[in-house]
Amino acid sequence: NSQRPKEYWDYEALDIEWGEQDGYEVLRKVGKGKYSEVFEGLRTGSEERCVIKILKPVRKKKIKREIKILQNLYGGPNIIKLLDVVRDDDSKTPSLIFEYVNNTDFRVLYPTLSDYDIRYYIFELLKALDFSHSRGIMHRDVKPHNIMIDHEKRQLRLIDWGLAEFYHPRMEYNVRVASRLVPQALEVGCH
Repeated sequence: NSQRPKEYWDYEALDIEWGEQDGYEVLRKVGKGKYSEVFEGLRTGSEERCVIKILKPVRKKKIKREIKILQNLYGGPNIIKLLDVVRDDDSKTPSLIFEYVNNTDFRVLYPTLSDYDIRYYIFELLKALDFSHSRGIMHRDVKPHNIMIDHEKRQLRLIDWGLAEFYHPRMEYNVRVASRLVPQALEVGCH
């Protein structure tokens, strides 16, 4: 990112353009995480499905970072598309609106996949990571819960860019993901 203009990575300067919350309706809850609750939704007045990620109270800086990263990666291979950003008029709670993926839970899907399927989806995932890395962005939370697969369409999307960061050489990054291993076990040759 040292070769990119400051506007590319300076998410704190992002001026969020809020869409109309009335443009979407919630259908059903599909998941929740530490920082959000996720719903299947509809664009009002149409049959167009979407995913609505309602953010829990969190620093504005974190929200801006996720939005800026998703904007910069928009249209990249196998990267979830951010369609809109809205907020509740009263509570000011922000929501991110994403393209819909007809995902099958990985605990159900993975055991049914052939060797070829597994290689195919790993390659699709690597395309998403290669693209984001080429744009100076690290996802930092790749795990089955953050990989949506519509097996019928053979379509993969890498989701949840909430822990992602812009890469800057010589900058130290917090490792927010808690390992199940004690630090000594992470040393080479200890396990």
